[in-house]
Amino acid sequence: MPSVRSSATAPSPVPKPGARGGASVAGISLPWQLAGLAVLFLALAAALIFSGASAARQVSDPGELVRWGLPVAKAIHNVSVATVVGGLIFAVGILPKNLGGSRSREKDVDAPEHPAFARALAVAAAAGAAWTLSAVAVLVLTYADVAGQGLSGDAEFTRSLVYFMTDIETGKAWLAVTIIAAVVTTALFGVRSLTGLAFTLLLALIGLVPTALIGHSSSSSDHEGAINSLGLHLVGVSTWVGGIIMLAVLSGILTGSKNKGTPDITEQTLRRFSSLAGFAFVLVFASGVINAAIRVTNPADLFGSAYGQLIIAKSLATLVLGGIGFMHRQWVIPQLGKNGSMSARRVLWQLVLVELLVMGATSGLAVALGRSAPPQPTTYAPDASPSFILSGYELPPELTPERWLTEWRLDWLWVGIALFGAVTYILGIIKVRKRGDKWSWFRTANWLIGLVVLTYITSGPPAVYGRVLFSAHMVDHMALTMVAPIFLVLGAPVTLALRALPARGEGIHGSRGLREWLLLFVHSKFSQIVTHPLFAAANFAGSIVLFYYSDLFSLAMREHVGHELMNVHFLLTGYIFVLSMIGSDPLPRRAPYPMRLLLLLATMGFHAFFGVAIMGGTGLLAADYFGNLGRAWGPSAIGDQQLGGAVAWGIGEVPTLLVAIGVAVLWSRSDERETRRVDRAADRNNDADLSAYNDMFARLADRDAKMANRTTQASRTPQGSTTAQAERSNAERPTTDSAGQTEPNTKLEGR
Repeated sequence: MPSVRSSATAPSPVPKPGARGGASVAGISLPWQLAGLAVLFLALAAALIFSGASAARQVSDPGELVRWGLPVAKAIHNVSVATVVGGLIFAVGILPKNLGGSRSREKDVDAPEHPAFARALAVAAAAGAAWTLSAVAVLVLTYADVAGQGLSGDAEFTRSLVYFMTDIETGKAWLAVTIIAAVVTTALFGVRSLTGLAFTLLLALIGLVPTALIGHSSSSSDHEGAINSLGLHLVGVSTWVGGIIMLAVLSGILTGSKNKGTPDITEQTLRRFSSLAGFAFVLVFASGVINAAIRVTNPADLFGSAYGQLIIAKSLATLVLGGIGFMHRQWVIPQLGKNGSMSARRVLWQLVLVELLVMGATSGLAVALGRSAPPQPTTYAPDASPSFILSGYELPPELTPERWLTEWRLDWLWVGIALFGAVTYILGIIKVRKRGDKWSWFRTANWLIGLVVLTYITSGPPAVYGRVLFSAHMVDHMALTMVAPIFLVLGAPVTLALRALPARGEGIHGSRGLREWLLLFVHSKFSQIVTHPLFAAANFAGSIVLFYYSDLFSLAMREHVGHELMNVHFLLTGYIFVLSMIGSDPLPRRAPYPMRLLLLLATMGFHAFFGVAIMGGTGLLAADYFGNLGRAWGPSAIGDQQLGGAVAWGIGEVPTLLVAIGVAVLWSRSDERETRRVDRAADRNNDADLSAYNDMFARLADRDAKMANRTTQASRTPQGSTTAQAERSNAERPTTDSAGQTEPNTKLEGR
């Protein structure tokens, strides 16, 4: 039987098992791992030739080196970033960090790292270096492709390249990717704490954003929908492809080694990744269909163009991969738990190898799609309207009451968030109830209503008209900050997650799962700061002024990323504030009820002040945007802004008042619970506390009575005769002899 050390150079992907008793099936050998990379380049070359993207241009041809070098560099870039993301996901949430598996030993330098953990980070670091170098290559080759000239080392080429990196959107995007890749790679070589690796993973995912903002998606008819769907697609692909690459790379280590004292963690690793891969498959397929539907609008273009046919091939390959993942979950994983079946392990690595090869081909098709011209034009029309140039969309029809329900433009980022929130919430309820616990229907209804409201705000008429009317934007903002959070907070999602998510044990299960990460975040210093009642109230009220009276507002209206960050910020701001007031999810600190009411009254006054200031203002906010839309219907820009101030005042007060009523109700219920608790305690100990309380007052009363009696006696005695009376009293008091007989006191008589 090949050892774990030699499995990387074994001649076949799945060697035969050895003798009984401790035999295990080795993983995928290195030559077969490289075969997946070879399939990627073969599929890429075939797709480029099929679509004609590799053909020489008639005008401004950059040369064969650029035509072929750019897609190859992009393919290496895509595989590298996926490997980095996959390695970090495995290290942060799937694999045990130490051989002992104890999370508490994270800072113990004497605890050796698990071989799988060390291998995952080593591979991710190497992939990070490839990511950085390929990003540099893509940056230079993209400039040469756009400029229509071959690579050169002269001064003019260098000056133009610098201008491309600093002043052109595509160049700035690839420069940002290069910088992010370099930072992530540096962190991978030095960071070993799970928290630091989690931040590195977050930065790596942020590195996907610039690539979603350029290319065909940035100039589609529904460019924001195309950008959001492509961004979700990249996240899903990086998670899925990176995970399969990690399974292939770690296949010879997961089975463990008795000689080295490392247990077999194949089954739990595959179970954890399988759940993640299921969500990734749905995300990849759904976002791919949406993105393709935006660019290919009719069946003729889908079936009759090379671009559409490549989409069909890629979709079929994705479905094949989804079928293999289904086989993993339904057959292979359950068989692994049955005495470590050798046949199941053999089929496992065979299926992973097939996935690796199919994913390589699919990745090649994806790169070729990016180099092929879609059926729809990718440049602005010469007669584009001011509204289309500024916002990316034509002006909607004049706003009427019925259009508050009919005008929609789906924001696929928030639609995806809402669907994910609904599905995971329902799955959590099912898991909790299967265990025999109950979950309130009131919480469920509020959560689902909150997601519907969130979708309406981000994709419905408030979002559509909020791009052209300040008053509609203010409706959008106030509803996002003060309406949706109330329902979402009442859904108590964190409480449900803590009940539904399994806790990972120590031992070989000592990795940090979703539940552990959630608890770590809830009790973190950052959470203590942002959820502090004073900070939450200040952030809730003060960020409005900072946003609207600075260039941030104009940036959010003109730039897609700024607009989405605005939505995220105000949703989280409102959610945290409402959570600190009426939420039932765990928090590091909660304010007393009187302070909550005081903070609510203060925010109501602040919103009123803000609304009145907008109503009375004569300067147009974001004038470079709202003043140049060319809107011919509705009030003037300044008149609409003053109307928006009234909206901010009116809408801001009603939800705050409802939250204040909720605080009052919670305060009343808290007093009732305290009263019932005291009554139950009294029933258990027969009013011991009350009896002790009464006894204390009885002792105090008795003491006061004695003191009053002595005071009265002292007041009746003439001043100066106290000593003589005391002596006379002692002389007249009879004495008792040793036999108990009483005899008169004769001390004074004999004197």
